[in-house]
Amino acid sequence: MSGRRSIEVEGLHHGGVPIPMASRVGPLLVSSSILGQDPDTGELPDDVAAQVALVFANVRRVLEAGGARTDHVAKLTFHVRDRSARAAIDEHWLAMFPDPADRPARHTVPGDLPPAFHVQCEVIAYVTEEIP
Repeated sequence: MSGRRSIEVEGLHHGGVPIPMASRVGPLLVSSSILGQDPDTGELPDDVAAQVALVFANVRRVLEAGGARTDHVAKLTFHVRDRSARAAIDEHWLAMFPDPADRPARHTVPGDLPPAFHVQCEVIAYVTEEIP
């Protein structure tokens, strides 16, 4: 056994391709792309702010499924269609990480995302607790 565990989250997926939402190897949790899809309907809202809100909610779901919390997050990388999405990201970022002395690293990268996507996120976390 490799000690690696695929992390799946009900309602989140990559369109049927065989890619887990995250992978946990020992204390390291690394996600695949986390989208702003509604986990109940699978739909992506048209609105940037709504997608960003769902991305942050889905980050929490992925962390929880991997046995992590937001205080385990070392870095978040956001891929955005347009840099204007940063305002919505900042709002949720500050809510999730209110202490300026205790925030993870963050990178926002503009890029060519599929048409329905305004934002996607990748997370890296270091978890000292055992896998649930």
